[in-house]
Amino acid sequence: MLQGKRKALTFSYDDGVTQDRRLIRLLDQYGLKATFNINSELLGHDGSLLREGVTVSHVKVPPEEAADLYRGHEIAAHTLTHPNLTHVPEEAEIIRQTEEDRKNLSALAGYEVRGMAYPGGGVNYTEAIAEIIRRHTGVQYARTTVCTGSFAWPRDLLILHPTAFHKDFDRLFSLGEEFLRAEPEEPLLFYVWGHSYEFDIDDSWGRFEEFCRMMAGRDDIFYGTNGQILL
Repeated sequence: MLQGKRKALTFSYDDGVTQDRRLIRLLDQYGLKATFNINSELLGHDGSLLREGVTVSHVKVPPEEAADLYRGHEIAAHTLTHPNLTHVPEEAEIIRQTEEDRKNLSALAGYEVRGMAYPGGGVNYTEAIAEIIRRHTGVQYARTTVCTGSFAWPRDLLILHPTAFHKDFDRLFSLGEEFLRAEPEEPLLFYVWGHSYEFDIDDSWGRFEEFCRMMAGRDDIFYGTNGQILL
């Protein structure tokens, strides 16, 4: 799974927005791998978001571009239309939003999509929702937004907590230095998540590139997508 290495680094990015183009160029430059969680029924949609007093583009990648854009990384589900599943009372609709998105994306990607990120901010999952997905869909792992600050290997892949948010830079760099120093006897996972449009809020692309440069090219780290590492 980790090609004999005991440390793994992976990234997870949500929404399938056009800023992913720039992010993928950056990741590819440093030999890093990410999983991109996409809402299949929103592909190609125009839009913008107000974040921290700044209006940023939130335009979704066109469906005809997706397979080529994300090639070499991983496409994963994010539900059809991005509802917070904790606000969806019907079990059948949770299943439909998840499984139909996974099937749509599998057809688009040309391979079986196996992963997911829960959509929405704040509390966006429950153990009951995770169990519905486990029992009734083909999803094999699902990421939350609850950052642990830990490199411990996940126990439940349907409640997959990331290590850090990508723009919490002080924490990110501190954890990165700790991870680089580690000489573990058991596997460690450094899992970073975010949305690529968030770099546009304060033009923090350069800061993130510093992190990529710091983490790249290490012989003792396996660089993989979520699926390559976890499944």
